[in-house]
Amino acid sequence: MYNLLMNKILIVDDTKSWLLFHKEVITDLYKNYFEIIFAESAKEALNIIKHNMSNPFDIIITDLQMETDFEPKLAGEWLIENIQSSKEYKSSKIIIISAMYNIEIVAKKYNVECLSKNLLIRNKLLLKFMFEKIMPFLNK
Repeated sequence: MYNLLMNKILIVDDTKSWLLFHKEVITDLYKNYFEIIFAESAKEALNIIKHNMSNPFDIIITDLQMETDFEPKLAGEWLIENIQSSKEYKSSKIIIISAMYNIEIVAKKYNVECLSKNLLIRNKLLLKFMFEKIMPFLNK
């Protein structure tokens, strides 16, 4: 059986309440199966990712709209490009969770999953369904 205790999640959002919301939902769903690390910007997230090259994150959840340093790209888009350019992170699953209107367009462009923050607030189980889609062993 797959050892869930070894799974790591990086949550990237510039709003502390969203970081805590995601942690609460994941902890409610999966107890202590995941080690959860936070980053409050795309730049901070990339530094954390680089420091974890030998033990990459299994799931990376990122907001799209954070710092404006990468315009015309969104910070989350810049982060996804950097993650996907790393061979160490080829197996990592990326989920965009954002309130941006173009979330599905960006997700499709990078072939990653996405959830609207507005929908997630109304139904926290959507995150469970997303996790089970990208990591089917969680459904067992």
